[in-house]
Amino acid sequence: MFLNLRIAVKSLAVHKLRAILAMLGVFLGALAFSGVQHVSQALERKAELEAEKMGPSLFAAVAGQVRFARDGALRLGQAKRNFTEADARALADGVPSVLSMTPYAAASLTLRSELAATTVAIIAARPEYTEIRDFHAELGRFFDDAEEASMARVLVLGRDIAERLFQRPEAALGRVVYLGSADYRVVGVMEKKGRDLAGDNQDEQAFLPLSTYLRRVANQDWVTGAFLRLAPGANQGPALAAVEDAAREILRRRHHLRPGQADDFTLLTARQSQELQFQALELVHTLGLIASTVCFAVGGMGILSIMILMVRARRLEIGIRRAVGGRRSQILGQFLLESGLMAGTGGTLGVFSSLALTSAVSAFGNMPFVLDPLLLAGTLAASAAIGLLAGSYPAWQAARVDILDVLRL
Repeated sequence: MFLNLRIAVKSLAVHKLRAILAMLGVFLGALAFSGVQHVSQALERKAELEAEKMGPSLFAAVAGQVRFARDGALRLGQAKRNFTEADARALADGVPSVLSMTPYAAASLTLRSELAATTVAIIAARPEYTEIRDFHAELGRFFDDAEEASMARVLVLGRDIAERLFQRPEAALGRVVYLGSADYRVVGVMEKKGRDLAGDNQDEQAFLPLSTYLRRVANQDWVTGAFLRLAPGANQGPALAAVEDAAREILRRRHHLRPGQADDFTLLTARQSQELQFQALELVHTLGLIASTVCFAVGGMGILSIMILMVRARRLEIGIRRAVGGRRSQILGQFLLESGLMAGTGGTLGVFSSLALTSAVSAFGNMPFVLDPLLLAGTLAASAAIGLLAGSYPAWQAARVDILDVLRL
């Protein structure tokens, strides 16, 4: 076996250009297959992590029609002003598997400190918001039930907003900021969270008690929607369908919508946006498979043609080996080893290149790094199999070379 390997290496060294061209197709096939699949898995993992940022088992009802953009972010159409706190309570009472609920109102307002001013996304909700969205204060605290009941002028800042207004998040605690002409005391700074699947940067938000916003800031009796936390397992399959049906029936009845009329609200789950991204990734998977298949096919054809040329060029060598006692099986194994070595080398280089590509994409694309050993092993096995399959016919030809015909030359 060691002798055959030495012969194979020397043969490939003699025909360097041919060997490199033959390996190139397998290299590109392994790179395309392993690289695309690893990047796709990284994107899927990122979508899962972002879904977790939305909150455990989150279910939301939003006034108006919301659509998903191609990037998975949410786009709100014409806003409706007919969603009330009573609607939110009806959902909490009538929808199965609801553990907790908060109505919420969203707006974009200017927030000022003594040092700076900035436009900020305001989220007004009840204290249950932190549990429902799994989003907590890192410094200080979130407002409590007493402050919600008394319409207290307190707020909690997202981390980026705290840095923008006070340079350091720690410096924001206890300080005063202004919404319009009214002053509000900062009681907390939220943990770093980043963007969620809805496309909202949660570090660019400020949080008010819902009663404070509705009565002191906006003077309105409608809300943007409601966040509900479902029991574990209720956010998928038949259980989620039952939740959606119940919520839709409640809101349509309360909004006096007749049969055939379109909903004036949207029901959302983090899983819906996640599934939309997964559907887009399916296209990436398919294109990666097509590209890698074409590259592997080209590589296989390249190995086949190169090996045929090698057999013709080495007929004398084959005849001499047969004359000194070499068996047909040994000749067959020799050429299969050479074709497998070419494909295996190309596949190995492609796999290592795909890991470098995946690392670069993860680093610059702010994605988790994913390493799938089974995928790597499968890519290497496929590369070697293509080499053996492409080299089988030339190896068979080499094994059938007639000794006398060669030695007469």
